[in-house]
Amino acid sequence: MLLTMGRKIRKQIKGDRKMWQAQILTLYPEMFPGPLGFSLAGKALENKLWAMDVMQIRDHALDKHRNVDDTPSGGGPGMVMRADVIGRAIDAAQDKRPEGVTDDDWPLIYLSPRGKRLDQKMVHEFADKKGITLICGRFEGLDERVLEKRNIREISLGDFVLSGGEIAALMLMDAVVRLIPGVIGEPDTLLEESFSSGLLEYPQYTRPQIWEGLEIPDVLMSGHHENIRKWRLEASEKLTKERRPDLWKEYSHQKNARAQKKSDD
Repeated sequence: MLLTMGRKIRKQIKGDRKMWQAQILTLYPEMFPGPLGFSLAGKALENKLWAMDVMQIRDHALDKHRNVDDTPSGGGPGMVMRADVIGRAIDAAQDKRPEGVTDDDWPLIYLSPRGKRLDQKMVHEFADKKGITLICGRFEGLDERVLEKRNIREISLGDFVLSGGEIAALMLMDAVVRLIPGVIGEPDTLLEESFSSGLLEYPQYTRPQIWEGLEIPDVLMSGHHENIRKWRLEASEKLTKERRPDLWKEYSHQKNARAQKKSDD
């Protein structure tokens, strides 16, 4: 995975494709675009580098009260979002996708604490798609049958619980949108970010040179590009080894594999 990440980033930086789109199914449409209406993502949205279609789940309710939930089968606290309502909302969203788009081109995602944890590899995967549909759950979640029947992919942001999927959806979209060509003014910065090389990013500094007795490392002021590159790599490796042993293990494995291949050649 780490060996191909840089190639993937370069492909996305240079890519020329149709506008990436996100569909959001939610009970709270007013939460969007929220923070995505500002800064880089907001400018990109205004400039039509990507698009957002927010859909109210209640519009697909089956009764005049627009109910979307019911009590859990077998008892228990809270309410469960109904499969028939969510199913109708999903079908309506999929009918709005561009002609010829397949499920593989346009994944259907439910933000859920029990899902597979989102990582940068997954973000790049979603950025390569034509679009995504995000289901923002509430209450005790979705009826399991709709997850099975509609082939929904469950994604989690981590081992914690939010009040609903809207904040998670915003975070996922922000991670994806910044990879879209034209969104980042200096796209080469994507190559050096945390996780892009399999390592956490090295420490960053800027003026003043001395602040509260702390100085910028001399090597960064030297103008010697190769020494700066080596310092940054060593700093990234040190941080990753200390803070993310899981990433360090994978990185070390790939690094050793490259060294072995080079010696064999």
